[in-house]
Amino acid sequence: MQIPSRFTIATHMLINIALKGKESKVTRDFLAASVGVNPVIIRKTLSQLKKAELISVARGTGGTEIVKDLKDISLLDVYQAVECLGKTGQLFSFHDNPNPNCPVGAHIHDVLDQKLDRIQLAM
Repeated sequence: MQIPSRFTIATHMLINIALKGKESKVTRDFLAASVGVNPVIIRKTLSQLKKAELISVARGTGGTEIVKDLKDISLLDVYQAVECLGKTGQLFSFHDNPNPNCPVGAHIHDVLDQKLDRIQLAM
């Protein structure tokens, strides 16, 4: 399984906004040229980041700003803003009913659950 590119696109955009936003307006066209994707994708991603309260977007060509302190934005925040994690909000979903009579199935949760939780927290 590969993490979809929406996450890396959003991360690229946030870095640009953080670096360029102090000196000039960061517009959709600028972001689309930097990321190398269609402006429609940029517009949708900006909307998702705004809904997650990570950025503000001024109407027209007003530009974009980060509204949270950068140190308070984790990679998981970015991922959750642009990807659907379902009802649980967990990055990793686990099959619920592994076979308890199987040597692997009987212990898979014991082996992986805490490790996967730590990975998510690290993000």
